Amino acid sequence: MQIDFKNETVAVSGAAVGFGRSIALRFAALGASVYACDIHDEAMAGLRAHGVVTDRVDLCHREEARDWIKTVEAHAAGVLSVLVNNAGGVAGQTNKPIETVADPDWDRVIAINLGATFALSQAAAAGMKNARAGAIVNISSGAGLRASLTGVQAYCAAKHGILGLTRQLAHELGPFGVRVNAVAPGFARTNDASEAQWVAMGAEGQAALLNRIHLRRLVCADDIADATVFLASRYSSMITGQILSVDGGY
Repeated sequence: MQIDFKNETVAVSGAAVGFGRSIALRFAALGASVYACDIHDEAMAGLRAHGVVTDRVDLCHREEARDWIKTVEAHAAGVLSVLVNNAGGVAGQTNKPIETVADPDWDRVIAINLGATFALSQAAAAGMKNARAGAIVNISSGAGLRASLTGVQAYCAAKHGILGLTRQLAHELGPFGVRVNAVAPGFARTNDASEAQWVAMGAEGQAALLNRIHLRRLVCADDIADATVFLASRYSSMITGQILSVDGGY
């Protein structure tokens, strides 16, 4: 099986580190014209070295998200082949009782996870429908399938919401030849927040987590890039509305 994305345009959100960075680099290595965005522009310098076009975008603001898609489409003569909605996270928040969660904290996590996925997909839909082709891959989480290890209520709710949006958009866009799927990663040490969470578990907690994983290892960023590329490729041309758990068996 040989996958390539030559002559295809791919947009990846949240690409500065972790899953997003690996996904962007993988598509670039497979021949795609890759456009990436993140709020942390300096952290995307390494992507630019590999030919990825980067933009600083605050995806908490939906108009910025929509404008970015318009910019990508303008560079791609109006044709966006693949959208990867990877941006998300806990926005620096930690576990706290629900009665102490402030409205702005809730709103920010919902915005960067579910709101950004909605806005970017909304902006890309018209072009994909007109082309009668395209793939959207949403990066959710194991927290979209069960309670979150982070304990952050908004994160868990948003990741569940992304899975619902994935299924609904697959139903809506399928007649136009557009596929929509999601990847649900297990725990991975790919950014500062997850690394802090790992350290906080301590040796006993870390061992307990690994023992719950059938393959006895944590997810790495390349695992998620592999799954994303597959779901965006022609080898998954009859797959839509599906949630692919990439968690080593949990």
